[in-house]
Amino acid sequence: MKLRLLTALLLTSSFLAPAAPAQQAGANRQRSLSDLKPRLQEIANSSGGRVGAAVELLETGESVSLDGEGRYPMQSVYKLPIAMAVLQRVEAGSLKLDEQVRVAEDEVAPPRMYSPLRDRHPKGAFEVSMRELLRTMMVESDNTACDVLLRVVGGPAKVEEYLRGVGLDNIAVATTEREQSTGPEVQYRNWATPLGMLKLLRALHEGRGVSQPGRALLLQLMTESTTGPQRLKGKLPAGTAVAHKTGTSGTDAAGLTRATNDVGIITLPDGRHLAVVVFVSESKANAAVREGVIARIARAAWDATAR
Repeated sequence: MKLRLLTALLLTSSFLAPAAPAQQAGANRQRSLSDLKPRLQEIANSSGGRVGAAVELLETGESVSLDGEGRYPMQSVYKLPIAMAVLQRVEAGSLKLDEQVRVAEDEVAPPRMYSPLRDRHPKGAFEVSMRELLRTMMVESDNTACDVLLRVVGGPAKVEEYLRGVGLDNIAVATTEREQSTGPEVQYRNWATPLGMLKLLRALHEGRGVSQPGRALLLQLMTESTTGPQRLKGKLPAGTAVAHKTGTSGTDAAGLTRATNDVGIITLPDGRHLAVVVFVSESKANAAVREGVIARIARAAWDATAR
């Protein structure tokens, strides 16, 4: 399917347009997001580690953050800016979503890394479409797909060049997934601040740095994501549309987990959009606690803005 045809099919998606003024005019006044900071801190205190968070109601710009300028390892959250850089190249015509890409045997992620794509091609080298690489990277968080797309787009430096060109700072893309898997300290080279990532979500929502067809496709893939169902989505009403990207590190022998992350755009009942970024870092709490911190922050933001 051509990208422009996919866009036409997705034009009714709740992510593609802000709520109409008439929808907003008669709504009851809710408490301000800025009133949430004590609640965010209370939730963060239960994490057993560091928490950075940022929330913005995208239609109004009202926002709140917790350690908004702190640097946090992104882990697979960094696949989101990589995807945006790829789609910008598609829009420019230098890449095509339906072209076949050769994945060399030495590009296939080793067993220590997560890669459903590798598991579907156990014999080594294979060919796959650019569209499928993008889908598996964003929906399944596939590490082979990520590294191949990084290579196709020109490497981490080209992704950073793209980000700076769109006016996005405080996000660093420095390594491949394979490099990131070689030691626990390497992941800190791919970092973001909560406010930097919030700015990226705003750019995606507004269609800056990515065309309307690319934006529609990316938001659809993020909505279909199968990872982290107990994070941003965990305490929201069933059926809530959440376009998100998770990131997770391993847990070391001392029980330390350096990254449990989720970032995304939540559609509120009246059609407005809530961007939420939560990074939980350097925690010895179990997965349920860490993911619960993300879910509770998302729910607190929902309760403060939903009508």
